[in-house]
Amino acid sequence: MMFTATRRSGALLCAAVLASATLVSCSSEDEQDAGQGSEQGSEQEEAPASEGEGRGPITFAMGRNDTDKLIPIIEKWNEEHPDEQVTLAELAGEADDQRDTLVQSLQAGNDDYDVMALDVVWTADFAANQWLEPLEGDYAVDTSSLLQATVDSATYNGTLYALPQNTNGQLLFRNTDLVPSAPDTFDDIVSACEAVEGDCLTTQLKQYEGLTVNTLGFINGWGGEVLDDNGAPAVESADAKEGLQALVDAYANGTIAESSTAATEEETNIAFTEGTTAFAINWPYMYSNAVEAGLNFEVQPLVGKDGVGVSTLGGYNNGINVNSTKKQTARDFIEFIISEENQHSFAEQSFPPVLASIYDDDALIEEHPYLPALKESLENAKPRPVSPFYPAISKAIQDNAYAALTSGKSVDDATRDMASAISQAS
Repeated sequence: MMFTATRRSGALLCAAVLASATLVSCSSEDEQDAGQGSEQGSEQEEAPASEGEGRGPITFAMGRNDTDKLIPIIEKWNEEHPDEQVTLAELAGEADDQRDTLVQSLQAGNDDYDVMALDVVWTADFAANQWLEPLEGDYAVDTSSLLQATVDSATYNGTLYALPQNTNGQLLFRNTDLVPSAPDTFDDIVSACEAVEGDCLTTQLKQYEGLTVNTLGFINGWGGEVLDDNGAPAVESADAKEGLQALVDAYANGTIAESSTAATEEETNIAFTEGTTAFAINWPYMYSNAVEAGLNFEVQPLVGKDGVGVSTLGGYNNGINVNSTKKQTARDFIEFIISEENQHSFAEQSFPPVLASIYDDDALIEEHPYLPALKESLENAKPRPVSPFYPAISKAIQDNAYAALTSGKSVDDATRDMASAISQAS
């Protein structure tokens, strides 16, 4: 499914929200680096759900980059629940600093944060350390209306430990002046690039989390996995190797632009909006930028070996502090965030919701034509490996994929060393 840009759609993509000073505490100037987490954590026996009503005022901790989307929701909750007010504790913008603040509090057994907006890759780490209240029993929440991949990202060892709040998925952007026809498979991109002068496909292959995300897209998009169902390395499977080989070959033959090994999302954004690359893989935020740049372009889900590809997930999961004395209010608040009205407000601000039905809203689609493509992307997406050792897994992927791309390391050697590093980490 693909959607064509219009100038009108871009003008309606973002809504500004003014923050109320009474809601905010603790801030930082850093920018968020999505996908970072702890290198610590060990699998422990799951703590049983606590009992008791536990109602009253609570504190909600979240990184400062996206709190403008939550402030109106908090204000609305506070109007409706005068005895259960929510105070926003605004954390640093950079993900590692956010995590450090939360971990220091949790390790000390503090209850200063009742609800915590967690980067999706932190959920397993926090759950394994018994820092999160399992969402079962008195704290169970119905997740049947949510996109399944988001629920999977919040589940550890078969138990839901957090409630998805918002999500994100990658899209394939195509400059229709340079490539008129939409590809159905990655081989179609390879063929189209043979007729393109200059850069063809730009994506994020710099050695940071973006490289992990895009390597996973190729491994998963060719049917491979990083971990098997038991948490053991699976990157030496034939499918995983074939996916990594497709990435390496595409970079070597020029399908993927040489500049990609120095590109983050922003360099990708600049290359596409300036018209210097025919295709780009990026997050939906680039849509409005491309409209404003006056490009003729279309978007669709990623493509893989045989059809629709596999995006990894971004976003936040909301977890309840196991030390909180107000868990029932905390549970009701995180459920309030995923109401239709509140999830609709996320979509209006280009903050992808987790409630599946929002993506079928005709009025929203008219304003944001990429939504059906994004829904299809999310329906085919996978979480990054759900493990308390995710940072070490990400490093193993980055180190070896980058060596295969830039230093001539064979895919066999790269996947062998990747598997070894993952095994040592866990």
